[in-house]
Amino acid sequence: MTWFVFSTENLLCKCVCITVTLWWTHLLIFVIVPAVLGVSFGMRSFYMRLLLNVFKWATLRIEIGAKEKNEELYKPYCKGIIAKEPTVSLKHEMQELRSSASSEFKLADILYFSRRGVESIVDDEVTKCFSAQELESWNLLTRSNYNFRHISVRLTVLWGLGVLLRYGIMLPLRVVLAITGIILLIVLTTLVGFLPEGQLRSRLSEKVHLMCYRIFVRALTAIITYHNQENKPRNGGICVANHTTPIDVIILANDGCYSLVGQVHGGLMGILQKAMVKASSHIWFERSEAKDRHLVAKRLGDHVVDKNKLPILIFPEGTCINNTSVMMFKKGSFEVGCTIYPVAIKYDPRFGDAFWNSSKFGIVNYLLRMMSSWAIVCSVWYLPPMNREGGESAVEFANRVKSAIASQGGLVDLVWDGGLKRAKVKDDFKKEQQKLYSKVLVGDQDMSEQYRKTLSEEKLSEKET
Repeated sequence: MTWFVFSTENLLCKCVCITVTLWWTHLLIFVIVPAVLGVSFGMRSFYMRLLLNVFKWATLRIEIGAKEKNEELYKPYCKGIIAKEPTVSLKHEMQELRSSASSEFKLADILYFSRRGVESIVDDEVTKCFSAQELESWNLLTRSNYNFRHISVRLTVLWGLGVLLRYGIMLPLRVVLAITGIILLIVLTTLVGFLPEGQLRSRLSEKVHLMCYRIFVRALTAIITYHNQENKPRNGGICVANHTTPIDVIILANDGCYSLVGQVHGGLMGILQKAMVKASSHIWFERSEAKDRHLVAKRLGDHVVDKNKLPILIFPEGTCINNTSVMMFKKGSFEVGCTIYPVAIKYDPRFGDAFWNSSKFGIVNYLLRMMSSWAIVCSVWYLPPMNREGGESAVEFANRVKSAIASQGGLVDLVWDGGLKRAKVKDDFKKEQQKLYSKVLVGDQDMSEQYRKTLSEEKLSEKET
């Protein structure tokens, strides 16, 4: 009996050793070596094409089921549920409602503002930017399907196999890959940090960062297509991009190294920050410092002056948007006075929703959702570098860059501040609308004189206070 127990334990140990050996061999051959060399075996591309064919078949089966039951399928709206005409001037719209072209106040003016208010409540273009993007077809994820009653037996079986594949095989492998990448990033950047500053340290730091980010990309099964790589950001500049998810950093850093800017954190994130800053020139701010605009601008300016330092990566929106729109860019990074390298990122929601709704999901829950999706598929466009023109304000420059990113990525260019996600509308926006209506009533010239008078009265009042 003792001999049998000993043999069983010995056999179990051998099985564990063989499993660990096979895993590390697989990790070395198919993940670490390709990550170091920057090569791919094409398995992820084949996997993406296979998924697309499965999705087409699943959507076809749902449509057949709907026809057999003589029911309509749910079709998500993409352009809003209110048919809106192209935006024209406030004055022109007012004149259409009025019976005459008089500039005096008319009771009918109330109808215009009432209509616009109801439209904003029913079809709010700001709120839609912070909800998951809706799909025209089903991707075998229950989190994205509204037509469950049309699912056939074959589809149910296929969906069940997909659950087993994603949660039983892919999720554990992805989690192990992510943990491996984190450990390597912490250990290797710490070791590189002991080297004296110079070209050797810089090159090793770039190799370590690239290798680890490529491991993270494989942990997400991310399939990325980079366009116009001749426009990639260079040292001494700032790279700005639209922001959908925290993994935007991984998507961009997979193709080149950047200096990151952010607030100092605790826990695992804090350990990563401390390790990374030892090997590279990242910029971390304390919570109190991050609110000081002048200090932030000075540190950014000192960084871009040194041409030996990596380009800074910034997301000027300041919050995550659902990848259908681009919202207002904060002007801070456009005041530094250096070359701006715009980048447009567009995710394919058919394989998994990359948008991070921070008010609904914590970061750990979100990452688990990403790792249990089919894949992360996206396209990245490097736009030509842009510089601030003479007489152009930082706000105008930011809007010009934002428009270029929206146009290239096929995104809606919105003027709204992403801070509306959690804050109320600023008084400046309200005053702007009031000014526009005042111009309709009193005219542009009279309005400018009245505005200057009001402004001087406000300043006088502030001094007296």
